[in-house]
Amino acid sequence: MRRLFAGVFTVLALMGAAGAAHSEDARYFKIATAGTAGSYFPVGTIIATASSTPTLVVNAVASNGSFANVEALAAGSVDSAFVQADVAHWAVTGTGAFEAKGKRESLRAIAALYPEAVHLVVRKASGIASFADLAGHHVAIDEPGSGTLVDVRLILAAHGLSERDFTAEYFKPDLAAQMVAAGQLDGFFYVGGAPDGAIAALAAKVAGTPAEITLVPINGSGAKGLMADNPFFTAAIIPAGAYPGVAETHTVAVRALWLTTAATPDDVVETITAALFSEATLKALAAHPQGAQITLEHAQDGLTVPLHPGAKAFYAKAGILK
Repeated sequence: MRRLFAGVFTVLALMGAAGAAHSEDARYFKIATAGTAGSYFPVGTIIATASSTPTLVVNAVASNGSFANVEALAAGSVDSAFVQADVAHWAVTGTGAFEAKGKRESLRAIAALYPEAVHLVVRKASGIASFADLAGHHVAIDEPGSGTLVDVRLILAAHGLSERDFTAEYFKPDLAAQMVAAGQLDGFFYVGGAPDGAIAALAAKVAGTPAEITLVPINGSGAKGLMADNPFFTAAIIPAGAYPGVAETHTVAVRALWLTTAATPDDVVETITAALFSEATLKALAAHPQGAQITLEHAQDGLTVPLHPGAKAFYAKAGILK
């Protein structure tokens, strides 16, 4: 099913580009997203299809995600990209996962898109109801080099823990979900928009069995300390019903950001920002769970890099520049 949707979105992207590319003077604008199984690619494809015109042809392309997108922006191989706010922060400051790579100071923001919630998904039968219960359990925290792993370490530290306090496994969320379903893992961390298809499928698959899943809340003093020390984290709620049988869960989130670089002309960015928040694009985005969360009201929330002057011009004219 995920491959089918990926194929549909690819066709839509090509149709959008083909329909817009009638002018010899057309400007092409590429958005690097992520793998086709997540939310970045379909959201980017909707934006590209809805906002393309005969003079501005927008294309969404699959990529390896936030880290690869930062490097592609720095190299000038894409015009824009979707990047998690935490990864963007580390990139522009040369800290965290970019401490050894150095600063990527040319990054500029077009808009904050939607919150990507931190999920701690566990088998209900594991008995894990809080971070204090992690000891003695096998929990996946993503692969080395991933943004999720860096986030998890920050979250654990805010709760007075480290990965040495339980049996940490280093698997990607999709594989971890399969292992939870098979009873080979007690849980896993995932950072992304809710609902996530893989987690929803897992919840539906295991509901009513000994492997029934739940979400562990990330709130209280630990979460407050985390957000105070790392402002790219914000409070979030995963609503009841986002996953079959799973109750409302308080957690933390990072924003998905749409970034470009300082080299992109101001008029192009102002045009692309206006296209994002046009009635046609927002109507198209409303059909997607994460796309529906993109609003002009929250377009400057959680930004961790400076706004591009073109985006500033749009928000100023809209009367909402912060």
